Amino acid sequence: MLETTAFDATLTGHRYCIAPMMDWTDRHERYFLRLLTRQARLYTEMVTTQALKHGHKSHLLDFDPLEHPIALQVGGSDPQDLAYSARLAEEWGYDEINLNVGCPSDRVQKGRIGACLMAEPQHIAECVAAMKAAVSIPVTVKTRIGIDHQDDEAFLFRFVEAVQSAQVDLLIVHARKAWLSGLSPKENREKPPLNYQRVLRIKQQWPALPVVINGGINTPELAQDLLSAGCDGVMIGRTAYQSPYSLANVDHCFFGTSQPPLSRLEVIQAFIPYLEQAVRNGIPIKHITRHLTGLFQACPGGRRWRRCLSENATLTPKDVLEAARCAQNQLDQI
Repeated sequence: MLETTAFDATLTGHRYCIAPMMDWTDRHERYFLRLLTRQARLYTEMVTTQALKHGHKSHLLDFDPLEHPIALQVGGSDPQDLAYSARLAEEWGYDEINLNVGCPSDRVQKGRIGACLMAEPQHIAECVAAMKAAVSIPVTVKTRIGIDHQDDEAFLFRFVEAVQSAQVDLLIVHARKAWLSGLSPKENREKPPLNYQRVLRIKQQWPALPVVINGGINTPELAQDLLSAGCDGVMIGRTAYQSPYSLANVDHCFFGTSQPPLSRLEVIQAFIPYLEQAVRNGIPIKHITRHLTGLFQACPGGRRWRRCLSENATLTPKDVLEAARCAQNQLDQI
């Protein structure tokens, strides 16, 4: 079993972060990823302020202590509602509250959430100030480098100046602009060209403002290059979900820890008690095992592993463990 120790958020910072991803970074996925890296900062799926006001708070906010360091990402635009959400985050024990100013989907725009708010920098500054006044945990913002045809450096710098003046604790910048219409959310993650240099110039302009860079970072080498270029941290998205074992060396490479990584089989062995408890609590096993399918990505036993998790109608935790043993044996024979 993975040893669980008291967590000190000051030890890790934001050097390596796992992005908030809708339908992906739920509490089951975050617990699984925490078995691969103890140091990377995890982010929840975005939760709207209206859901937090009117929904089932425990369902939306509960997490396992093992998940620290963990940030709650919220979507909203009303300063009072955001202050309320920030207080809930602090009450629930989150290490950070993050405001989404980067999602371009039509659905969130209708609620005045996400990337459309980049056009209102002073309003976002008011939101940040309200959240800062409400809590003692860090208040951070995740954004893009621009929207639609408002994508020059002057536009971005006006936005940064506004949130910086509100004393935002950290800025996470996806190094692509967002098209508010004409592209799907998936296309908005891939089609607008990356512009890492523009993010680096934010750091040059505001050296005291911590800046985390996001977008297209799919190798450790690129992550290290961006850190060396001046960013305070990197944020990894789809790669962490689709190839989770790529996180196995994060603690050593990015945080200097000496503890060797768990093997893929050891990860599953450590995950089985969580899976068994979830099943006892009535959670359908498929809701959890869908997050595990990429563990043996590009490995000899990977296809059989995925098939076991996705096609076995009577899947049990014992089946998951046995499939992991088979896949690990194939890998060890190379």
